[in-house]
Amino acid sequence: MPTDLSLESMKLFVADHFEQFVNRRNAAVIHRNMTPDFLDHDGPGGQPTDLLGDEKMMLGMYEAMPDLHVTVLDMLAEGDKVMCRNIWRWTDRATGQPMTFQGFVLWRFQGRRIAERWATVTQPSPHPGWA
Repeated sequence: MPTDLSLESMKLFVADHFEQFVNRRNAAVIHRNMTPDFLDHDGPGGQPTDLLGDEKMMLGMYEAMPDLHVTVLDMLAEGDKVMCRNIWRWTDRATGQPMTFQGFVLWRFQGRRIAERWATVTQPSPHPGWA
């Protein structure tokens, strides 16, 4: 089933998902935003996972990186997909050093929810990267 959301609505949905799921630490929002058969092609450790796997990953990130914050830098939409370029920032607990990683995330919508995710991210680094 394709999506009936407009391109702008899909972009707003993804921006809100990042805000809720990452910045506001609301892991449960994944159950509202993703289809029941959601597939993350690039989950933790680069392995495919489902919404429960992604929820577990984020709960671990909240614990390890209490000040984790993602900023969406660019967003494009076409058909049933949204592509984002983003930067993730946090403070390393052991060193107190600011850390970042950057990434591209492609989301595919089905109906009014996200059905699939693909991602490419850089290694965590103390450098600000290409933001």
